[in-house]
Amino acid sequence: MRDAELLEAKDLVRRYSMRQGLLGRITEVTAVAGVSLALERGRTLGLVGESGCGKSTTGRMVLGLEVPDAGSVSFQGKPMPKPGTPAWRAMRARMQMVFQDPLGALDRRMTIAEQIAEPLVIHAIGSASERAARVESLLRDVGLRADQGGRYPHELSGGQRQRVVLARALATEPALLVCDEPISALDISIQAQVMNLLVELQAARGMAILFISHDLRAVRQVSDRVAVMYLGTIVEEGSPDALLHDPRHPYTRALVSAIPHPGKQGERIVLQGDPPNPAARPTGCAFHPRCPLASVQCRSETPTLRDDGADRRVACHHPHASPIAEAA
Repeated sequence: MRDAELLEAKDLVRRYSMRQGLLGRITEVTAVAGVSLALERGRTLGLVGESGCGKSTTGRMVLGLEVPDAGSVSFQGKPMPKPGTPAWRAMRARMQMVFQDPLGALDRRMTIAEQIAEPLVIHAIGSASERAARVESLLRDVGLRADQGGRYPHELSGGQRQRVVLARALATEPALLVCDEPISALDISIQAQVMNLLVELQAARGMAILFISHDLRAVRQVSDRVAVMYLGTIVEEGSPDALLHDPRHPYTRALVSAIPHPGKQGERIVLQGDPPNPAARPTGCAFHPRCPLASVQCRSETPTLRDDGADRRVACHHPHASPIAEAA
């Protein structure tokens, strides 16, 4: 791990056993198949992909909420401790999650102030008076009033509740925030406010952010680097400008083509079919059943994520083939 790196995940694999029906046989599903990523202090890595691609599972493994079946996670140069141990709890104070559904993430029976103070109580940070002062400061930091701390979640709007979730995540002064679809449950008018708040908080506190989303438009606004995930693997990684203006992987090209550009007409790449069943992964490249550029090599050999010029990594046998005209 380089000195500047806060987080490093190597070759993460996560499998689940699933039963088809009450008496059906048990099948193994690979949700994450060898994901590696690194995140520097004060930087944002966007992780983008379709629902079910494994990005949320990756986020939970990074936080130590799930134990990988293979691979490793290092945080601040130290390996992830065993869950439930004192060392794990101490590390978790430095890494927090912002959830997709703010109402579901909050306890409706507790006041806002009580919930923001809860991490401080759990980690025994400060006295009662110091915690109260800290809660008021956090409310101001996320754009809420001190008197709103006495309210309950149902008395706030969706955008205000997400600000509360942010304040609670920031209570322990984390070095890393994992934001799992933090704006998808919000109105479009509120989404930009929350993203701008994240950028401001990061600039003020110097924390790193892993921003997980299916929306490439949102990811490009907040990220220093973007990793595109498909069926449990990262297929392309690079700067937002590189991926948006010159996508190399056919899947990334399809995602980019779906972004609306005011005043600019572009041909939308519509992928045929659904992502393959993770319980029956295709041989070779997992994307080949939906890719019009697929060759014999793609059907038989799994591409590795490798450097493809400056500031770019791509897992594709034909990264420099002509852009897709239409999906087959």
